[in-house]
Amino acid sequence: MATPITQAIPAPARTAAPLDGLRTENSGPPGPADGLVAEHLRLLGADVGGQPGGLVTLGGGELGEVRARSAWSTRADVVDEATVQAVTGIMAVHGRRDGGPRGLAVDYAATATGILTVQGLLAALLARAQGGRAVEVEVTAERAGLLAVSQYLAAAGAEEGEAAELAAGGPPFTSSDGVAFELETLDPGVWAVFWRSLGAPEDAVRRGWRPFQFRYATACAPFPAALHEAARGHAWERVRQAAGAAGADVCRLWSLQERADEYDDRAPWELSARAGSSYRAASPRASESSGVPRSPGVSVSAPLAGLTILEAGRRIQAPLAAHLLGLLGADVIRVEPPGGDPLRGMPPACSGVSARWLALNRGKRAVEVDIKSAAGRDRLRALAAGADVFLHNWAPGKAAQLGLDAADLAVDNPGLVYAYTSGWADRLPGAPLGTDFMVQARTGVGAAARPADEPPAPSLMTLLDVLGGLLGAEAVLAGLLLRERTGAGVRVDSSLLGAADVLTSPARARAAQGLDPRRPAGFRRPLPTADGLIALADPSAHPYDGRAPSPGPAPQPPATDPAALERLSTERALHLLRDRGLSAVPVVTDIADLLSSDAISRDPHGAPAVPAPWSFL
Repeated sequence: MATPITQAIPAPARTAAPLDGLRTENSGPPGPADGLVAEHLRLLGADVGGQPGGLVTLGGGELGEVRARSAWSTRADVVDEATVQAVTGIMAVHGRRDGGPRGLAVDYAATATGILTVQGLLAALLARAQGGRAVEVEVTAERAGLLAVSQYLAAAGAEEGEAAELAAGGPPFTSSDGVAFELETLDPGVWAVFWRSLGAPEDAVRRGWRPFQFRYATACAPFPAALHEAARGHAWERVRQAAGAAGADVCRLWSLQERADEYDDRAPWELSARAGSSYRAASPRASESSGVPRSPGVSVSAPLAGLTILEAGRRIQAPLAAHLLGLLGADVIRVEPPGGDPLRGMPPACSGVSARWLALNRGKRAVEVDIKSAAGRDRLRALAAGADVFLHNWAPGKAAQLGLDAADLAVDNPGLVYAYTSGWADRLPGAPLGTDFMVQARTGVGAAARPADEPPAPSLMTLLDVLGGLLGAEAVLAGLLLRERTGAGVRVDSSLLGAADVLTSPARARAAQGLDPRRPAGFRRPLPTADGLIALADPSAHPYDGRAPSPGPAPQPPATDPAALERLSTERALHLLRDRGLSAVPVVTDIADLLSSDAISRDPHGAPAVPAPWSFL
């Protein structure tokens, strides 16, 4: 727990960024996201040198040296993005909207792995600052993939079924003049007014709300066809007018070229030390949860032990960020409204608690606070005075309106790391509601996520909420390290927009070079067998999807074709392909099939739990 002080003390030498004065060296075989790891370490102040490699050594400062090793998997057959997506259920969840597994055309698992790798390095440095022994962290893309689908996996293993139908269908909608668009509202009344104004049948309006409301949970939205027909009956300008009058948000799907043209080259997070603030870490750090000072030497598996995170999050982004910090050993106190978080009761449940809620919030302590009342706000300020981090994802401007912004909380805790995870980070004027699918639509993710032979459409898997949570945790860790090295309180900001820009960076780069930013037709599309589906590793897919092979020796094509594979069992098809030197894996078609994996455990409520994505050595 932080020890706030009100009198001046000698401040340590200040650094402009948390990794100033540190240098990286890389070695070993390539990792899943070496470029992303190097870029984030550079943005955090490190001197990044050498060739890319899956083993990153970071050192040169007063905290000593730490290392991170990243790989695709411990399995020999899981060798790249396509095979990770296949075996972790990412293809199964992303493909629900389309009626069957589909590969994401963006390198989603690799992106998550890169962010988790940087998190591991920052956590290890924080542990070293407190006398800890953690010097190396290992991360695999397979575990990153399981983390990405953890909510869907938890629901699949619940005691009851889904509250909404799992069937093909979903946005975007298309206007009469061909504009594809996303729609967002959190209010069923607004939903009804919007569709009635477009002439949709009352029955379709009523039946459409439930799949729309639950699409964040189910990754699909089987709307009545009449809603799509109603949208096609009006021009885009009329649709916009109807949304404005109803109080709904609509956003046309932007292209990757449009996003590349406006891109501001900003980092995915922003860190700012508060001038004049001062902080002294308790030594050893003390945990508020027990009141007992921690013995010297931080646990290798819990590098944040002794730190307190106060989280006032909702939905996915901020709760996931806090969950990750908890997995790293921090004590997380969750602020909930009077009566508790209503999402605790969201079906399906395990032992009476929402399985999805548990996937994001297990292990946290909870305190009910009415922030609408003066007494409640005073109580939150008192809690923040004893915390190391305050983390929230409230609507823009709400914290300042309530007197709970960074400057307000710094009065009683000048060493606080104040973390805000938002939708847009105030970077796009006039942007719509900052939810996952709207940000996907506005930033070109809908185009990047699908190959060229599929129309652009945001994935109904919550790609950006999860990546936004990962970036939020990364920003908090960077803020804590900056505080440790400067003695100053820190504000950190991250956003879904930043997550979108990190995810689409390779596609945007292709667009900026005048190249086609989208992946070719058939990219990462599973191949059917007589009893399932298989996914070929990306370099192995050329004989089947018609793409030109990458530079270098081409694998020997198998003496068969997709039609022939359909007549073979999955086991026989895999043997045939591997005998020809091609990497392939069976595709998880039902995420519930993962529940029997040794990697999946059960929490005290009986809900499925995925393993922590890092292993500290």
